[in-house]
Amino acid sequence: MQSIKKFLNDRATRMAFGALILGLILGWLFFGGDNPVDTIHSNQVGEAKNAIWTCSMHPQIRQKEPGKCPICGMDLIPLDSNYSEDDPVEIKMSPTAMQLANVQTSIITKQKPVKTIRMNGKVQADERRVNSQTSHIAGRIERLLVNYTGETVHKGQIIAYVYSPQLVTAQEELFEAYKIRENQPELYLAAREKLRNWKLTDEQIDGIIDFGKPKDDFPIMADMSGVVLSKNVKLGEHVMSGSSLFDAADLSKMWILFDVYESDMPWVKTGDEVEFTIQSIPGETFKGLISFIDPVINPNTRVARARVELNNPGQRLKPEMFARGLVRSPINDSKATLIVPKSAVMWTGERSVVYVKQTSATGIGFSLREVVLGPALSDSYIIKEGLSNGEEIATNGTFSIDAAAQLAGKPSMMNPQGGTPVTGHQHSSVDMENRSAESSVNQSMQPGAEAIKVIGQLVQSYLKIKDALSQDEFDNTKKAAVEFQHTAAKIKMSIFKEESHKVWMQHSTPAENAARGIAQAKDIGTARSQFIALSIEVIDLAKTFGPFEEPLFVQFCPMANNDKGAEWLSEMEAIRNPYFGASMLTCGEVRQEIK
Repeated sequence: MQSIKKFLNDRATRMAFGALILGLILGWLFFGGDNPVDTIHSNQVGEAKNAIWTCSMHPQIRQKEPGKCPICGMDLIPLDSNYSEDDPVEIKMSPTAMQLANVQTSIITKQKPVKTIRMNGKVQADERRVNSQTSHIAGRIERLLVNYTGETVHKGQIIAYVYSPQLVTAQEELFEAYKIRENQPELYLAAREKLRNWKLTDEQIDGIIDFGKPKDDFPIMADMSGVVLSKNVKLGEHVMSGSSLFDAADLSKMWILFDVYESDMPWVKTGDEVEFTIQSIPGETFKGLISFIDPVINPNTRVARARVELNNPGQRLKPEMFARGLVRSPINDSKATLIVPKSAVMWTGERSVVYVKQTSATGIGFSLREVVLGPALSDSYIIKEGLSNGEEIATNGTFSIDAAAQLAGKPSMMNPQGGTPVTGHQHSSVDMENRSAESSVNQSMQPGAEAIKVIGQLVQSYLKIKDALSQDEFDNTKKAAVEFQHTAAKIKMSIFKEESHKVWMQHSTPAENAARGIAQAKDIGTARSQFIALSIEVIDLAKTFGPFEEPLFVQFCPMANNDKGAEWLSEMEAIRNPYFGASMLTCGEVRQEIK
């Protein structure tokens, strides 16, 4: 024992003994035990083998092996082991994926529903202020002082001189009666009354007596003031008593007659305020009240006319001007109700669905929700059942969400029960059936192949106008506008279905009027101002009847239309500005692609 204590107390001996023990431990670790590096590596490999691989951009993709995303081609990453979905039917989307798919959401709230009715109309003269100027004397027109349509006449103005043998005879009778007026005053008064029946005044009759002999030409005076709408007589013609010489209208007050479609009549009532614009007076908005609605629908056009009366100082409003009006009609007794944008609702023909946003600790998800729709407003729907006040729903990019749900085998618009997930390596029969059903629904909502074809031809005529304006070619612009009119005139109403017929009727007349304005323009600046109105109509037609064989681009220039901005349609993505031509050829941006 003393020798051991001596051994341990010796410093050099202790160091040697420690080195020996350390060597034995290291040797056991390297040669006798499991390798910790190998153990860690083995664990990682095992975890990787058991991992589910997904795409950061398309989280609906699930694969047991690493590889490329079948949608975007990005490398797959292992799904976080702590990841769990709160709802098995919910489709998860990362913020990046939502941005790429242009998914937008909104919180829905109760609002007072207002249905907006769009109407087309024309300015017309007030029928109560349109009169026919007649001749009260039978005879021959010797002089005509109203010579053209559009001339202004005033009450009491001499409009013509007439030679009348009957009036000559009546003047001679007046002279004879005048001579014996003291003995036979009744005969004298009868002779004067006969001339009064021809609308001669007492001053004129006294003038005849003072003149002393019959007058050959007698003046006809205007019975009213107004603008001549039509001239019905020529110099030298014989007229009968009561014959119409011309029609004139007082244009100090005008009518604007709007076409109300049969389906819109429940929302348009007498007394409703109409806000409207006049194509010939850009930049100004007019307002008026509906004073009368036709009690009978036109059997050919299936519309009734709603009348708005408006004062016309300075005669700015002229008959046949084109007007576009809006009526905002409160419904449901103006009670607040849930309203969602039309872009949020997907309709299968039998049911309507929306995607409700769910936010949890695991991220953002969307779940399918069936809703019951109420009346359709201008760009939104009333929700009767299926949603609650304050819920957040997808209002844009809903088809992208639905496509992700179909790929993940979760409930979707066409497959409410869900199906087999699509990993990119197979296409299940359920998925193919869904695609077929979706295609069938889409085809049923299309306006018809022939209608799409003719509207496509009309768009091509429009593009010729656009190209000529962008190249500053005024003559070619007018020729293209005439071609557009001819193309539009050849379109038959019978090719349109019920809904597409309504769209065509709303846009065809203003489009033709704008094209006519371009064809009749005196300079390229006027043509470009009319092109703004034409573009509005053609873009709406293209959105309704498209897509066509080739993609179209809705482009926008903020400096056009006196810095108010204006859109146009182009067949190419590159900007070629028709509103400025060479001076600012590339000014603008692409707002939408129709493909």
